[in-house]
Amino acid sequence: MWSGPRNISTAMMRSFGAREDCAVSDEPFYGAFLKDSGEDHPLAAETIAAMDCDWQSVLEAQSGEAPGGASIWYQKHMPHHMVGPVSITDMPHHRHAFLIRAPERVVASYRKKNELRRPEMLGFAQVRRYFESEAERTGKVPPVVDSDAILRDPAGVLVKLCEALGIAWDPAMLTWQKGPHDDDGVWGEHWYDRVNASTGFGSPSGETPQLEGDYAEVAAECRADYEALAAYTIA
Repeated sequence: MWSGPRNISTAMMRSFGAREDCAVSDEPFYGAFLKDSGEDHPLAAETIAAMDCDWQSVLEAQSGEAPGGASIWYQKHMPHHMVGPVSITDMPHHRHAFLIRAPERVVASYRKKNELRRPEMLGFAQVRRYFESEAERTGKVPPVVDSDAILRDPAGVLVKLCEALGIAWDPAMLTWQKGPHDDDGVWGEHWYDRVNASTGFGSPSGETPQLEGDYAEVAAECRADYEALAAYTIA
C-alpha cells in the first residue's frame, strides 16, 4: 500500500494486521530514506539506528517470504521515501494499491507534527507517478482508495479493496487492539498518538480545513495530483 503521510495509513496497517492470516511492515525503507536524504524528521537518529538502511537489503527482505509464514503480507510504503536506487518497478511480484487523502486534510494534520517546507514532503506527485508506472506495467488500473471514503464506510470500502486485491474479506479488519503494536516503527512514539488511542477507524471527516498562506499554497500544488488519482477510486 503506497500513500503519503497523515493519510490514515497506520490505521490501514492496523486493519490488515488484525487479520490472523496477515503480517505487516511499517515503512521499511524509512531508515534508508532518512540516512540518504538527511531530512531532519522527529526521531530520525533513533529510526536510522533501529532499521536496516541498505536499499537493496530492504528490497530483498520485502520481496521474500512473509514473516511467520503468513499468507498475506501488508507492506506500508511511501513513494517520497524512495530516493535511493530502488522503486516500485523493482517489486513486480507485489500487488500494489494506493491510499489517498484530500491535500487540505493532509496539510492540516502534517503541520501539527512536523515542519512543512515543500509539497514534495507530502508525496502526492510521487504517489501519482507510482500509480501511473504500475498501470503502464500491468495494463490494468491498480486499486485506489480514499481515506474519507474509508472513514465514511469502512466495511464497504474494505470489502471492495480486498476483492480488488484478490483476497477474502475479513470482518476482523474493522477493529484492533488499543495502544502501540509490536510492528510499529520507532517513530510511532511521535506520529501515532491518535491511532494508538483507537480500536477502530475514526469518525467521518468533517468540513475541509480552511488553510492560509504557505499552507494553502502547498495544498493547492498537490490538488491536481490528488484529483488525478481520485478519478480511479474503487469506492
